[in-house]
Amino acid sequence: MHLAIFDLDNTLLAGDSDYAWGQFLADEGAVNRDAYSAQNQIFYEEYQRGTLDIDAFLKFSLAPLAQHEPAKLLAWRAEFINSVITPMVTDKARNLVAHHRQRGDELLIITATNAFVTAPIAEIFGIEHLLATQPTLRAGRYTGGYDGTPTFQAGKRLVLDQWLAGRQWQPQKTWFYSDSRNDLPLLETVDHPVAVDPDAVLRERALAAGWPIITLRD
Repeated sequence: MHLAIFDLDNTLLAGDSDYAWGQFLADEGAVNRDAYSAQNQIFYEEYQRGTLDIDAFLKFSLAPLAQHEPAKLLAWRAEFINSVITPMVTDKARNLVAHHRQRGDELLIITATNAFVTAPIAEIFGIEHLLATQPTLRAGRYTGGYDGTPTFQAGKRLVLDQWLAGRQWQPQKTWFYSDSRNDLPLLETVDHPVAVDPDAVLRERALAAGWPIITLRD
């Protein structure tokens, strides 16, 4: 069987769910609006430049999960998915996923954005398998920390290898769709790397290597 792997933010989604979730929390008054929004923007720009300190970012982005009751977090998340994420899902992205599903490929989303935010997004696409940064949960509440390796940069390749080893399965062929220079460690190891609306660094690498460049924007 073949494996089709999809990055999420700015790949399957026409936007960044991690950044958008931070802005949503600020708008809802769940965090200090001005201070949180400003820091969220700084981290997002560092991510785009490929200089993000993932530990510092996760300490920032997971803190609100520890500051609020789970029921309130779930209510906010439901509204976030409905009002912010649904408009980011394009027909082209749905069609790409459907293409691989119709071929009989195994489907997987791998994203640095935490699993609390991304689990319902994977459900929108009907993708069962999700590898995402795992927020720590203790006695029914989030702690603000995370478990295991963040699925970011080389961490994506490591966590994917662990997932495959746990399933005792090696796909015959692999595809990986991504927009970001941060995903080059994984893009360079799959059989079919595909650049999706890529940033400048990934576009240059794709052109040099002859990788396909596609758009999933309507």
